[in-house]
Order: sequence, then structure tokens, then C-alpha cells
Amino acid sequence: MTLSAYDASVPVFVRGFRVLTELLDKAEAQADGSRLIEARLAPDMLTLAGQVQRASDTAKFAIARIGEVQPPSFEDNETTFADLRKRIDSTVAWLESVDRAVIEAGEARPLSRKFKDTEHSFTAASYLLTFAIPNFFFHVTTAYDILRHNGVAIGKLDYLGFNA
Repeated sequence: MTLSAYDASVPVFVRGFRVLTELLDKAEAQADGSRLIEARLAPDMLTLAGQVQRASDTAKFAIARIGEVQPPSFEDNETTFADLRKRIDSTVAWLESVDRAVIEAGEARPLSRKFKDTEHSFTAASYLLTFAIPNFFFHVTTAYDILRHNGVAIGKLDYLGFNA
């Protein structure tokens, strides 16, 4: 089986965002939205809004780096479920607008990222598989955890996208 950088990224990110949207929909229907938007698991962690924002940034910057395209800029000012869904929808629309060929052409591109004080070198494909996708799902999972911790009735099948 051949798996291109496009196949390993855009459809994966889009599906993750669809699941995240369904989780937000269930949360909004069940709980006090204003309280949840600012909820966090620990004092040094991002809020629910921050988790959605970082998932968005991770996906768009991964594709931008691999394809050498300019990502959209968002203000990180979401304060409602509607705002968060709009952020997700805008991210998905941009991801789907990037030409598959541009992403696939960048698979072997060398990338460098600095984490703390250490420079890390990747090919675009290894960056995607060993950093961007795990980081994206860290934020999606943390958003799920915030909702679950705050009493939203969601479970594993909701996270996997099979309980809609």
C-alpha cells in the first residue's frame, strides 16, 4: 500500500475535525457552554478553546510547511461553540483547498523545527507522521478529555466518530 503525504494528512485532519465538531455539538446541547469554553484539565493547560485553536494551527501549519503554501491567519478569539465551529470549518475549507499535488511534491522536503532550545530535522513526511499528526490528536484528545471531565456524556465511540 502506498500512502502519500496528502492521504496521511488532509483526510485524517478533516475527519478529526468532523469528530471534534460532533463533540462540541453534544457538549453545547448538554452543558453550560460559556463554562466549558474556558474549562481546562490543569492550570497550566490550554482551555477547550485553546485546544481547538491549537488543533487548527497544527493542521494548517503542517500542510503549509509540507506544501510551501501560505496558511490562513486566525485571531484565536473564539468564545462560543459557534465560534469554535467556524474556526474548524474555516480550517477544513482551507485544508481541502490545497492541491493534492502540492502536498505530495513536498513529501521529501527537509524541514527543521525548534523545540525548546533544540533544533530537530525532518523530512516533510517524517514531520507529518512523527510530530504533526500526534500533536493534532493530542489537542483533539485533550478537548475530548475536558468535555468528558466536565460531565458531557460522550464516550470512546464519540471520539472515534462512530456514535453520531
